[in-house]
Amino acid sequence: MLPEVNTEEEWDAVVPDDTVVRPGAEDLCARLGLAGAPLTRYSAGSQPVYAVGADHVLKLYPGVDAQDGVREGHVLGHLAGRLPLRTPQVHATGAYEHGWRYVLMSQLSGEDLAVAWPRIPVADREHLVTEAGEALAALHALDPAPLAAYLGPGDWHDFLARQRAGAVERQRSRGLPEEWIAQIPAFLDTVELPADPRRVLLHTEFMRQHLLVDPRTWRLTGLLDFEPAMIGDPAYDLVAVGLFVTRGEPGLMARFQKAYGRTFDPRQLLAYALLHVYSNFTWYFRELPVPDGQTWDSVAQAWFAAD
Repeated sequence: MLPEVNTEEEWDAVVPDDTVVRPGAEDLCARLGLAGAPLTRYSAGSQPVYAVGADHVLKLYPGVDAQDGVREGHVLGHLAGRLPLRTPQVHATGAYEHGWRYVLMSQLSGEDLAVAWPRIPVADREHLVTEAGEALAALHALDPAPLAAYLGPGDWHDFLARQRAGAVERQRSRGLPEEWIAQIPAFLDTVELPADPRRVLLHTEFMRQHLLVDPRTWRLTGLLDFEPAMIGDPAYDLVAVGLFVTRGEPGLMARFQKAYGRTFDPRQLLAYALLHVYSNFTWYFRELPVPDGQTWDSVAQAWFAAD
């Protein structure tokens, strides 16, 4: 029903095309006892995700990303009922045809925080940031050991070394101006990252787009999307917080870190931003306020400082 997708080129040809993917989703729903339930594909997200009626969500992972489905299923099972925010409950997970995998999960209530944010009063925004900080602290307090067989990287130090080796070319390939690229090696040389940090379960994309909010009360209701989860230094998760939750808005990073219970070195967070798997500073500079000082230190202060 679904074609093989084992390369990035095949992914580009198949995954965005709902006329190709929907018949497979309908067939899979029938196999899972949900035949005839209305399917509504979500517009956001990298993988095909469908609301199935009012109670379920079906997420599909093509063969090239099949391990993401294994990872997300195990993480959601590990998290069930253990955070102050709801996470999707797994109803079924497994292999489909031609290398595809799936997770059938519960549908959470609430509105995408990124969509709701412009309508939220300032005082409620501040409270939401506090709730988010408490939620991330709770996630990081969980023992990640039961997930070690499913989540990488196995060697955190080696992972950082690989990311650092590719840091300059990663930003150049994404169109970052050379005046910024030229400063990357020297900046990274001056930032000391912990050699053996405490390892925690990382969401890696803790952002407004993955948080749900009740529009009646402006309180957080859920946390989504654990397919890119990892095990590593807690500071790595603060990258997405600064870029996609607090976004350089005055006072919000300080509020988040106070709720989290720890203050992070802004230069370390910026270093992790440059080493992050999904790092794209060309895009960040379009989306966030860029400080007058054209240095990485000025960016660290503007986006990640808790003062």
